[in-house]
Order: sequence, then C-alpha cells, then structure tokens
Amino acid sequence: MTGAALVVLQVVAPIFAIILAGYLAASRKWIDAAGFRGLNSFAFSLAAPSLLFASGTAGHQGGGSAALAFFLGAAVLYVVTLIGSRQARMPLATGGILALNVTFGNTVMMGIPLIAAGFGPEGLSVLISILALHSVLLLGTATIVAEIAQNEKAEPLRLLLATASGVVRNPVVMAVLAAIIWSALKLPVPAPARTTLEMLGAAAPPVALFCLGGSLNGFDARAGWKQTGVTVVLKLAGLPLIVWLVGRAMELTPIEMAVAVTAAALPTGANAFLLARRYAAGTDTSGAAVLISTLLSIVSLSVLLAYFTGVR
Repeated sequence: MTGAALVVLQVVAPIFAIILAGYLAASRKWIDAAGFRGLNSFAFSLAAPSLLFASGTAGHQGGGSAALAFFLGAAVLYVVTLIGSRQARMPLATGGILALNVTFGNTVMMGIPLIAAGFGPEGLSVLISILALHSVLLLGTATIVAEIAQNEKAEPLRLLLATASGVVRNPVVMAVLAAIIWSALKLPVPAPARTTLEMLGAAAPPVALFCLGGSLNGFDARAGWKQTGVTVVLKLAGLPLIVWLVGRAMELTPIEMAVAVTAAALPTGANAFLLARRYAAGTDTSGAAVLISTLLSIVSLSVLLAYFTGVR
C-alpha cells in the first residue's frame, strides 16, 4: 500500500466504524427510531450550528483564489445537476438534494486531516478559506431550493415569505450568517463561549455519521442505484475536473490548485444527508452517496494525493 493510500485509509476507517456503530445500534434495537430522530435533531439544530459558528469566527485569512475556483466549479455543477434533474422530471426538493450531494464534501472529518497530512500548514490555511463559505453557500442554497419546493404552489409573495421564513428557521444557515456578521463587526468570542461551541461542534460529524448508519438499517441498495452511481461519479470525478479547469484558467499556484482540487474530490458530507432527512427528500440516495463515495474515495483521493505530492 502506498503512503498516500495509507493516509487516506487512516482517515476513512474511523468514519466507517462510526457508520457501522449506528447501523448496529438500529439493527439490534439498542436505539429506537425516536432516539435516532432526537440525535438527528441534536446534530442539525445544536451541534452543527456550534461547529459552523466557531469555525466561522476563527479569523482565518488567505487562500481566496482557491476558494473562488472551488465555488465557481461547485456552482457550475450544482446548476447543471439541478437543471438535469428537472428535465428528468425529478421533484424540485429531490433535485436540490441531488445537486447538494454532488457538490457538498466531507471537508471537516476528512478534508482537514487529509490536507494537513498531504500539504502541511500551508495547505491547511488554503482549505480554511474554502471551509469558511462551504456550508453557508452550499447548504444555504439547498435549503432555499427545498423551501421553494415545499411551497412552490403558493402565490409569488407567499412563496417568497415562506422561503424566507424557512431559511430563518434553519439553524445551520443562521449560524453561518451569524458568524459572518460577527466576524464583519470584529466582535470577540469569549474564551468560555468558544470552548463550549467547540465542544458541542465536535459532536456534529460523528453524530451525523452515526445517524447515517442507523438509517441504513433496512436500506435496499438496489433501489436508486443508477442515481447513486451518477452522484458518486459527479462528486469524485466531475467536480474535481471542473475545479481543475477553473483553477487552470485562474492560474492558481501549485498549492492552491492541489488543495482546491483535493477538496472538490472529497466524498459527499454527512450534513447533506441531515438536510435530506430534514426535508424528507432523497434521503436514501443521499445516504447511499455518503457511504459509497466515502468507500471509493480511498482510491480516488490516494491517486490525487500521490499526483500532487511535492507541491509544498
């Protein structure tokens, strides 16, 4: 096994262990459906917002060009996927989740340790710039699409009000917006408050993965396998290719290109599954995308890390 593959495997193994624990807890009835709903609500309403606010007010700087290339690529793929889903007569909410699945990566549990191991502190500083806007742009857009889908038969004014109300009630989006405002005003976060937020936020990724494992109990992998396959290909290959092309056009530095493309190649993040579950749209496909893309990323990320070795 190559060094790059070993690094990826060391990061991925705990993710599958947590997913397996959730699956066993559900299949053995250690935790019932109500318990998983409570854990899902905790992760979405408290832990994830804490994580996002804490990271969004940490005052990171630099890596703006890489972030721009990443989000331009993500925007292109998001729009193309959403339009394609509508042409395939897919419900708007499901299409929005599909577009999220192919653009939203596991930047925290996998991105941070992989970039740190592969590209060191310089690479990590570039990744932080992507992390700063990753959730607010992608989860925020998906939330708006889901809210529009739930109220698409309403009159235009009511549709606008209902969508705005749904976004305001979304704790993930509001946490990121609050962090942006807090940082813009250059307000300090008291040390005890930051410690509390970081402790709560640390629970978000593992709880989300645990809930994902629980949702796999009784899941039929044969259902929607074509859509899942397309999702995984677009996430692991399509998005990195688009970001690479954008990066070439922008003439990114080698370290910026390496981090932007590697971040784009990360598997679908578990927060996409949380949003799918919240809006009851494409939940099975989103869960399968997280699981299968994470498994296959052991190979794809190993190739990328080996290719970009020596850029720092």
